[in-house]
Amino acid sequence: MAWIAGVRSSLHSSVGSIVFGMEDGVVSIFGLVFGVSIAAPNSHAVWLAGATGAAAAAVSMMAGTYLDVESTNDQALARLAHETHRYYKSHQEVEEAVRSHLIAAGFDHSEATTVIGIYAAHPATWIKVQAAVDLGVAEASRQSPLLEASWMFLADLLAAAVPVLPFAFLDLAFARFISLVLTLLLVIALGVGRSRVGGRRLMPTVAETMGIAAAAAGAGVLVGKVIA
Repeated sequence: MAWIAGVRSSLHSSVGSIVFGMEDGVVSIFGLVFGVSIAAPNSHAVWLAGATGAAAAAVSMMAGTYLDVESTNDQALARLAHETHRYYKSHQEVEEAVRSHLIAAGFDHSEATTVIGIYAAHPATWIKVQAAVDLGVAEASRQSPLLEASWMFLADLLAAAVPVLPFAFLDLAFARFISLVLTLLLVIALGVGRSRVGGRRLMPTVAETMGIAAAAAGAGVLVGKVIA
């Protein structure tokens, strides 16, 4: 079905955002639950604080992603409209500028004239190609704010649930240990994911991700001890 293909395409194009959302969710809530667990009287208090924080953080990330993608799309449309206006207002100047670029790139005058003639016969295509090359604005690059926000919400919420769920079922000390182990495994997996998505070296990326999680946990513990 078309909608399934659309969802798969969105998932593939949103892998980077999903990894980022999961990293944000697990790191921030991991720091929260460990900070609260220092002063909390029982697991229920940590579970309540963690679940509330996870839900609020996921909704916040969803809203932020929606607004960011929507703003990016609006900016792309505005730049494309500006390029369209510029072309129809002074297309001869635009064509001469393109001719100069083609000649500088190695085309001879006849080849440059041929290329310009082909595109000039299809001004709508000319504008789209030029906008994609010069401005980085292309129809295919525009994303759905709703789909991107949905992926971010799910990624953030699911990852945030990892350090929180043990406190819903286990006593405080054991829940803290299980939460630490599960979070560590997820952070390692996210580090591997970041290295593959970004084409980065594996071990430094995993170490960096673990360092961020450790810093969040340390900050949460420090605040918990100070307040307690």
